[in-house]
Amino acid sequence: MARWLSFLAQVAAFASLAWANSSTGDSVLVVLEKELQREQFSTFFNGLEERGYQLTFREPKAKSPAVSDADIPQFSHVILFSPTTKSYADDITPQSLVSLLASNVNIIFTLSPTQTPISSLASEFSLILPPPHTPLLSHFPPRDTPPTTIPISISANAPFVTPGTSPILFSGVPHALSTNPLVVPFVHAPPESFAAESESDGGADAVVDAAEKGGEGLWAGSSMGVITGFQTKGGGRAMWVGGVDVFSDDFAQSEVEKGVKSGNAQFSQDIAAWTFQETGVLRIDNTTHHKVGEVSSPETYTVNDRIVYTTHISKYDPTSSKWVPYSGLTDLQLEFTMLDPHIRTALKPLAGVPGAYQLTFRAPDRHGVFKFVIDYKRKGWSHLSSAITVPVVPPRHDGYPRFLSAAWPYYAGAMSTSVGFVLFSALWLAGDVRDGKKAKGKGKAE
Repeated sequence: MARWLSFLAQVAAFASLAWANSSTGDSVLVVLEKELQREQFSTFFNGLEERGYQLTFREPKAKSPAVSDADIPQFSHVILFSPTTKSYADDITPQSLVSLLASNVNIIFTLSPTQTPISSLASEFSLILPPPHTPLLSHFPPRDTPPTTIPISISANAPFVTPGTSPILFSGVPHALSTNPLVVPFVHAPPESFAAESESDGGADAVVDAAEKGGEGLWAGSSMGVITGFQTKGGGRAMWVGGVDVFSDDFAQSEVEKGVKSGNAQFSQDIAAWTFQETGVLRIDNTTHHKVGEVSSPETYTVNDRIVYTTHISKYDPTSSKWVPYSGLTDLQLEFTMLDPHIRTALKPLAGVPGAYQLTFRAPDRHGVFKFVIDYKRKGWSHLSSAITVPVVPPRHDGYPRFLSAAWPYYAGAMSTSVGFVLFSALWLAGDVRDGKKAKGKGKAE
């Protein structure tokens, strides 16, 4: 019976994927703590449902619906709107959440100044949180809202965010960013902001003291992040948001300044689209390689062969839920390696063929087992990886040229030596015969 249930769950997952707005599925589990109401985030949730997502709600301690069954994820995405929850059901633990990401399930985490199991998990994603109960504060620009409610402008270079998005309102906790290449910063804290226990100006004294100590314990400035993404090597995505209010209706309907509505509504949909693998999703459809003038891939290559390598890349289009050819990569590279890369060169789009990238190169003058390697890793984009093993052999015994032009001096030397030896031998032998005849004639005369 359990096998049948597992099989039906897999069939349902594949069926939902076929009609999904996301490249990985449309089922979403929303874990909402008791202190929060669904109506507080209706703008965000309605936006997801309008884009085709199927939302299922449960409380953190509820046992049903389960996140996974028999180690098979039951949802394509998980939203944790439980920033202050300290106790969860058995199926929601830090270890299980990491396992979900490894299974390509995408997760949105929300934080708060309170110490929770989720905030402890942030360090596993190379995010360093300030001490508990130290929210982000800013007294600039002057405004009527509390110092913890901060307007933050969206950078024009922010990845995967709708261009022209208005500043957003943020309230929550910041985090320090590491140099981990899997971290994808979306929004940084304002330069004049800082994290402190007090909401009054007295909290700035701690910042001044830390600055005088050379920055030790300093939680201030734009080096901190407030909304940061993380993409695992397997493709699963996580979004860490410093405060759940970013998704709230109050922030979505508020004004950051007179006459300017906040961009929270659009921004929250943008970061959800990236987390749920709607945007920034690439894949390699196929790769081919062959000799110049041929069409089929040989079993082996010979040193100095001219090789043509072609790969086809597509990008997921959430509007049509289809993969379309994509020729927009300008920094794609191909490596021809044997332990170390012998050739590393740009793999450029092929004109007239959408999604195709092609390169013609000469095999190195060295035999061995080589690999065609594509290892494309850019922040926010799906990792592209491909490796094809091919042997490169020396020429056959009849594959070498009969004469080498560079060896003509040696050929001439060998031939001149041979001719000289023949002439010398002939002269020597002929000279011996004449001397013998003369000696014989003298003997008879005597």
